[in-house]
Amino acid sequence: MRVIVGRIGRPHGIRGEVVVGVRTDEPDLRFAVGAELGSSRDSDGTPEGHLTVRSARWHSSQLLVAFDGIADRTAASGLGGSWLSVDASELPPIGDPDEFRDHELIGLSVRTVAGDPVGVVTDVLHHGQDLLVITPENSRDERLVPFVAALVPEVDVAAGVVVIDPPPGLLDPDQVES
Repeated sequence: MRVIVGRIGRPHGIRGEVVVGVRTDEPDLRFAVGAELGSSRDSDGTPEGHLTVRSARWHSSQLLVAFDGIADRTAASGLGGSWLSVDASELPPIGDPDEFRDHELIGLSVRTVAGDPVGVVTDVLHHGQDLLVITPENSRDERLVPFVAALVPEVDVAAGVVVIDPPPGLLDPDQVES
């Protein structure tokens, strides 16, 4: 499985650097000199080619990256919009049993603490609050569940299960108590 770590934006300067929109918690590791990244035009991360980091630096809160074989602004402009990815097997273990990467959660089956099936985690959103996007079986509807210990007391990646303890109305608005 491929994990998106960035997206190439506009060129910067005349020596082939590009602005990279970072999509990883470990940019200094992912964009280290010599790191090889898959590049693609689609956000599914399936690489159409590979780019090797020649240099990376922070400038005005933006990551500027130069790749081997991209020597000038014209060549760099051709990379704009490309998604950068790594193979999930290349990611080091997190080390904290209460932290998870999005790709580890997506696809896990969800049930309540009472054992009732709810659906499958189809996405993880990172806004003001991390949210699990849960799609019930045989439905296009989505339920958003805040990813906090009070509502998600158990995540067992090895067993492929997320256990939630939803208050009334979270999964079905008609269940709200008066």
